[in-house]
Amino acid sequence: MKWTKCYLPDAYSPNMEQLVYFHDHAMAIIISITILISFMLNSLMKNKFINLNMNEHQMVETWWTIMPSIVLFFIAIPSLKILYSMEEMINPSISIKSVGHQWYWSYEYSDKKFKEFESYMKYTSKKDFRLLEVDNKVKAPFLTQIRMIFSSSDVLHSWTIPCLGIKMDAVPGRINQSSLLIKKPGLFMGQCSEICGTNHSFMPIMLESIKLTKFIKWIN
Repeated sequence: MKWTKCYLPDAYSPNMEQLVYFHDHAMAIIISITILISFMLNSLMKNKFINLNMNEHQMVETWWTIMPSIVLFFIAIPSLKILYSMEEMINPSISIKSVGHQWYWSYEYSDKKFKEFESYMKYTSKKDFRLLEVDNKVKAPFLTQIRMIFSSSDVLHSWTIPCLGIKMDAVPGRINQSSLLIKKPGLFMGQCSEICGTNHSFMPIMLESIKLTKFIKWIN
């Protein structure tokens, strides 16, 4: 296994890029704190407590109260920025509705011409991706603002594609939405991320990103 497989998947959307940057930012702070605490523990273990008159130190107590607050501030600000940007809808050109079923997905395109199909897992040849291949792929144009709408017909599901930085619950009787902007053409895969019954692991998601002109021909 290569060391690169231990990291996050390559980002193909602005949201995922920001999530990767935030991960690196948070890890830099955590590693710095770990090094500082390790140094302090090492110093305490080797120190000889011979000053019996030092019972308190108000300045030290003040700083070790203020410093964690400052660290939390530097973590919270970029986190809130990403949360708000992920929920923002910026004039979507296309709406795709995804409905979760036990145990498959159905999709609806209803902007101009209505198109509806179901997507089941398949494994017909050795060339297929195991537990990820589907008979009907979702198609979406890249560099186009997309609104994803999620719901469910039975139990809780979760529509997730890690490399696009999108994960949204599909709740029965409720509609959730999320924005999506794909930066490059390609084939992106995910799975249901909410335990939804016996065949939970057999309802994959496969999204194909294509040119806008090809998408218009396909939708017509």
